[in-house]
Amino acid sequence: GLKAQFPIRLTPCSGDFARSLALRLVASGVQRVVVGSRNANRIPSGLFPDAVELRNQEWAVSQAVCLVFMALFPEHYCSLLGLQSALERKVLVDVSNAAEMNIHRLSNAEQLAELFPNCLVVKGFNTVSTWELQTGAHDGSRQVLICSNSTEGKKKVVQLARQMGFHPVDMGGLSAAREIEVAPLRLLPSWSGPVVVTFLLFLFFYGYGFLRGILLPFLAQGHNAFYRLALDLLNESLPVVALVILALVYFPGLFAAWLQLWSGTKKQLGLLRFLCAALHGVYSLCLPLRRITLRSIVNTAYKQVKTVLGLGVLSLLAVTSLPSVGNTLNWREFMFVQTGLGYIALTLSIMHTFFFGWDFAFHIEAYPFYMPPSYLVAVVLPWIVLVCRCFLLHPCIFTRLTRIRRGWESKHNCPYANISDDRPQGQLLRKLNLQTP
Repeated sequence: GLKAQFPIRLTPCSGDFARSLALRLVASGVQRVVVGSRNANRIPSGLFPDAVELRNQEWAVSQAVCLVFMALFPEHYCSLLGLQSALERKVLVDVSNAAEMNIHRLSNAEQLAELFPNCLVVKGFNTVSTWELQTGAHDGSRQVLICSNSTEGKKKVVQLARQMGFHPVDMGGLSAAREIEVAPLRLLPSWSGPVVVTFLLFLFFYGYGFLRGILLPFLAQGHNAFYRLALDLLNESLPVVALVILALVYFPGLFAAWLQLWSGTKKQLGLLRFLCAALHGVYSLCLPLRRITLRSIVNTAYKQVKTVLGLGVLSLLAVTSLPSVGNTLNWREFMFVQTGLGYIALTLSIMHTFFFGWDFAFHIEAYPFYMPPSYLVAVVLPWIVLVCRCFLLHPCIFTRLTRIRRGWESKHNCPYANISDDRPQGQLLRKLNLQTP
């Protein structure tokens, strides 16, 4: 059977990971797991599973058959130099992470390979948390990033990762460890752009509303409406931001579709859009409490019907954007929710905007200082997206677009477009349904 031994230095950090790793190895059916420590007698009883043997480092390494997990901090690698002969030709799995975001220096795994040149150093399991090791791969990420210059060592670690219930991903040579080690240090890397876009949109519409409805009336007429900053103006800005973000989610796809027609050849923003819409819904329900009369509440509840419908559709979009939910859907179901229901949500949001302000938009009082209301500014891009989408649904355009996406090209781009139909090549293309119309 597969045997795994790994020396650890008993510090609060390495102890948690080593204990979780030992627990997972035992639960995965590894016949023998040995923990090597400089002083095994100092390990409290019950800290590791009963099936795990607690020994000193020299004895643990001498009993190792193939795999040794280096579950200690990189600065303590030198303390194992006395075990070089015992570790020779064994697979050393480096599970450490980088201390800083610097991919231009040698990784911990590369430094370990320099210290133990006769060992097969493999980088892996550093992106797996102690929680995922304890609960199993089904409750966390199944991917284990692995890299090494040794095909033999990589093969053994891949086999062990699969036995533990994880999905190993081969990242290439040991130089890839620089990227793998800094991966756990990145804080939501894919969210920075969407958050900045959302913040700038909110800043623009909030500043626009403040200038139009509060600052200019105060300077020109002496009307003090600064009390609207905390609640009313915030509630006016959130829905227009959500509406513009919803349009931005589908705008690149429309642009690409029109580009394909001309030439012949989306998760974080959605969740932020849902956050803005949800906050708008909460504020819209809280504001009527300031006008507690029965008639006002009934009218407000009636006006919120489209808001609730749109928010419900956005909730489906937000939930299916989560990987744990989206992975349970097939491609057709996912596209129906994200595209079909997405445009339904966009339509409901535009209807909600027009329902609230269609009559007010034609009054001269709605344009103080020649500045239109925020919702009219915000509805321009969503309306353009919706109209362009309707054009793409026209049978003539939709058919041509579908053919292009299935490999068709225009005659000036297709090298086979001038082949005559009566030649063998032309007949073959026609039979394969690849001839351009």
